[in-house]
Amino acid sequence: MEPYRIKVVEPLAITTRAQREEALKRVAYNPFDLRADEVTIDLLSDSGTGALSAAQLAAGMNADESYAGSRSFYRWHAVVSELTGYPHILPTHQGRAAERILFAALLEPGSTVLSNTHFDTTRANVELTGCQARDLPCAEAADLDSDYPFKGNIDLSALQQALESAQESPVSAVVMTITNNGGGGQPVSMENLRQTAELCRRHNVPMILDAARFAENAWLVTRREPGYQDRTPRQVSEEAFGLADGCIMSAKKDGIVHIGGFIGLKDPELAEKCNGLLIATEGFSTYGGLAGRDLDMMAQGLLEVTEPTYLAERAEAANYLAERIRAVGVDIVEPAGLHALYLNAGRLLPHIPPHQYPGTALVCELYLRGGIRSAELGSLYLGEEDDQGNPVKSAPYELVRLALPRRVYTRSHYDHVAQTLADIAKDPSSVHGYRIVGQSPILRHFSIQLEPVKSAG
Repeated sequence: MEPYRIKVVEPLAITTRAQREEALKRVAYNPFDLRADEVTIDLLSDSGTGALSAAQLAAGMNADESYAGSRSFYRWHAVVSELTGYPHILPTHQGRAAERILFAALLEPGSTVLSNTHFDTTRANVELTGCQARDLPCAEAADLDSDYPFKGNIDLSALQQALESAQESPVSAVVMTITNNGGGGQPVSMENLRQTAELCRRHNVPMILDAARFAENAWLVTRREPGYQDRTPRQVSEEAFGLADGCIMSAKKDGIVHIGGFIGLKDPELAEKCNGLLIATEGFSTYGGLAGRDLDMMAQGLLEVTEPTYLAERAEAANYLAERIRAVGVDIVEPAGLHALYLNAGRLLPHIPPHQYPGTALVCELYLRGGIRSAELGSLYLGEEDDQGNPVKSAPYELVRLALPRRVYTRSHYDHVAQTLADIAKDPSSVHGYRIVGQSPILRHFSIQLEPVKSAG
């Protein structure tokens, strides 16, 4: 059962099919542009969508809003320092701000950043510095159906080769995303992190954690990795931070807050560069674009997130939904993670070709039939087309991410999601594809404009 009781409730938006059809047409079939009050179950993102605890709200009420040196900053700094072990901690308003600042200070234009998998904003911030973002997922990640426990791992052989050929293609950093969001929400093993850190030290390349879901990664390590069954998620987290040279974090995930993030570093010179950019673009070093209440609530959230009872229930909720989705004949990326489930839209909708975006088709159908908002991670997100709309590059898989907000939805809400998928799975051939009618050159999936295609081709 959930290790908490409900204290405040918010009504859901209950809409008709006709209302949803009108809304989706109005936003050119881009779910990011839907109004929240047009969505019944919102699984678009787990970023900043969690429910605050009573202790977090109480901490926010006790905040200090001084411009510089607030009590809230020092409380927050103590919590983050103890968790990560880094001597240099800088607050930012969210993870992509941390990325932008760190990459501007760390990366050399023309060099490469290696990763188990860059997520969208991470890749964009790398490329905006004039660098190349290169993914090196482990071979096991290619089999979506296997139960291999650590598909989020980086390919160590490919990493070693890339680092050894750095004279031809210089490497500025290795970013390890835990858990691997772009790779299906899969965890990274401690052994893989350890070997990655050793390779990075050998070649004098910093290893940086994208630690947005560090606690969920730690929980899966305690469930799946030999030698860690008797360790707590907090202990595993501390070990992971200790292996790296620094981290960037969106606290909107495993900080369980609505806004906030930070940069943690061991290198004092790099930290000083980041601090200068922070002051120029985010705010003074002791608030970093955040109110004192945000810092206090983040500090409390970072304490709550490694509690075993919280993580056990989060894992059980994800498994509950995963079991019901499998039961209705829809495949997911296995094994199920914690922050999201990834539907295999390409397998469910084989009649829709990649350049007509089966993932987007399933996203739209989930909304039309059940008022459920989700996100495509397929050829709309990763693909490319020429000026005539002909496919140049397709994604290796056509996926839909059902991101699970923290402490928000109950089992009956997930029953509704599974039932909606069951209705779609009864007649998947009735679902049609989409074509692009307008897009942005950067992060196009946020602002894409689409129209239905009535027949595949």
